[in-house]
Amino acid sequence: MRREVHSVPTHSHDATPAKPLPGPSPVWVQVADTQISEADIAREMQHHRADDPHQARFDAARALVVRELLRLEIARQRLDEQVEPVAGETLEEASIRLLLEREAPVPTPDAADCRRYFEHNHARLHRPDRIRVRHILLAAQPTDIEARASARATGERLIGELGGHPERFTEFAQRYSACPSKDQGGELGWVERGDTTPEFERQLFMLEPGLAKLTVETRYGHHVTWIDAIERGDPLSYEEAAPRIAAYLETQARQNAIHQYLQLLQDRYPVHGLDDLASAR
Repeated sequence: MRREVHSVPTHSHDATPAKPLPGPSPVWVQVADTQISEADIAREMQHHRADDPHQARFDAARALVVRELLRLEIARQRLDEQVEPVAGETLEEASIRLLLEREAPVPTPDAADCRRYFEHNHARLHRPDRIRVRHILLAAQPTDIEARASARATGERLIGELGGHPERFTEFAQRYSACPSKDQGGELGWVERGDTTPEFERQLFMLEPGLAKLTVETRYGHHVTWIDAIERGDPLSYEEAAPRIAAYLETQARQNAIHQYLQLLQDRYPVHGLDDLASAR
């Protein structure tokens, strides 16, 4: 449950859609005889959000290349005639599953693999850290520059006043905060990683106990935060860590097997243009 804030709605403005340019969409990427146009990449980009549009474009193109490599091999082996979808799979998903099961099998990590990983990484294997935090949310929509500047200024003013009068935090939370936690004086209780929105959590776990000297900015606005306590997670024993290690090693092995198999498919179905997109990032 996202405990720190309610999301702030955004509004869009109606706009007249642009007319498409005449002629076919340009093609920069090709897999064997299959062309992947800029229009194809543009449609796929909605599934590959990134701060850098060049990165999003490359990620979209790479996903389309991988999909086409798998499609061509499925067609060559006629796997769509041999598989029955299960558990809500589409025929394409079932065919990909069968292909990878046959061509990119994943070895199961054994106890020796897990023990070796534990011995080399035991310092990183511990129960989740957690912090006890209070906050005051000064809400502002992400696109409202003036409101966000005002929220930051208000937050800095409150931080200044709380520096001399820390006992007023509850009062300020009840008066200024846009989060339901204001009724509890801004109290969020114990927070572990994954309990909050990523940008809020990332900054919280970098703070020291006490009043933060700067506001914490998130998609919802600016937060005045007070860390009441920090508890570092205890180390895990091997028995406790073993299932987590096995799952991690299996995931890594699967990714490596798929990567190697895709490299083999590129020898069969040459890919052109993707490296150029990579260098343009």
